[in-house]
Amino acid sequence: MVDSLNSLMTEACADTDAEPDEILEAVAVGNTAMHHLLLNLPVERLAVSPFAPAVKHAMDIKASDIGLRTAPGAYVHALPNIAGFVGADHVAMLLAIEVIESKHTALALDIGTNTEVSLVRKGEAFCVSCASGPAFEGAHIKFGMRAAPGAIERVEIDGNTVHYQTIGGAAPAGICGSGILDALAQLYQNGVVSGRGRMGEHPRVRDSDGKREFVLVSEEERGGQPAITITQDDVRELQLAKGAIRTGIEVLLQSAGCSQQELDRIIIAGAFGSYIDVASASTIGMLPPLTADRFLQVGNAAGTGARLALISRDKRGEASEIAEKIRYVELSTYPEFMKIFVDATHIG
Repeated sequence: MVDSLNSLMTEACADTDAEPDEILEAVAVGNTAMHHLLLNLPVERLAVSPFAPAVKHAMDIKASDIGLRTAPGAYVHALPNIAGFVGADHVAMLLAIEVIESKHTALALDIGTNTEVSLVRKGEAFCVSCASGPAFEGAHIKFGMRAAPGAIERVEIDGNTVHYQTIGGAAPAGICGSGILDALAQLYQNGVVSGRGRMGEHPRVRDSDGKREFVLVSEEERGGQPAITITQDDVRELQLAKGAIRTGIEVLLQSAGCSQQELDRIIIAGAFGSYIDVASASTIGMLPPLTADRFLQVGNAAGTGARLALISRDKRGEASEIAEKIRYVELSTYPEFMKIFVDATHIG
């Protein structure tokens, strides 16, 4: 990690006619595990219940003590953590989108392998961590891949015809997160997949090794290469991923005594969150079925929050206030968690 940071600093300095030894100060944000590893803090407690961070408050540490090649005496400011699975990156996101002191009722999500969600309402703030897994990042999906040229990023099913768009207009090589989300929504809307996630009959559905799969791009279309498909197992993986996220949202709404119709704004951050089709996410039940004007996709808000903290001590103070104010809700011990989760895995 330190080697990568040093390389990135060298590249950034080269772009601005500067030298790494001119760097006097840095700000670091990341999930709690990466935060602890960077600062040489013990991580054992993050691996066992109750998954408590060794340090929650903001820290200032000499850059040289962690191996960063900066100016002598330079410091790294690490924003505070909230809980074992809600780290300084989520604090930075909340700092950037300025919802904590807002009079609106707002839901903020940073979607990834671990999805952090916060709800702000009437001066109160709650957050949860959802173990959503890597399905929406292409892992555990038969033809899943990262968002690279050739990845299918948009899908539309019209009868027996599949229309798709690939990144860079390249020949289809697999399917990335946004395409996976679209595909599930389209399969559900076209009656190929039921609300319980069972794949039914369709001209493009076939059996492969005793399991059903839907052909997105056939062998013929790929010049004899294996067809790109969505399998029954893929659907189950996606149900678990979207169910985890929706469970976190439902638990927060209950904790705040709030209905989904009261949400003025749903803010979606993160790399994956920047590219998803909100309508598809609502169709499968991952996000509340609200009008498009209530959704805002903000990209790398954690990076924005880090930059704000880098140039403003007041913003660093705000970040600490956010971490102190927000109430962490532990999903695994929440009453009726399993019932909420089972309901949330239903598609639609």
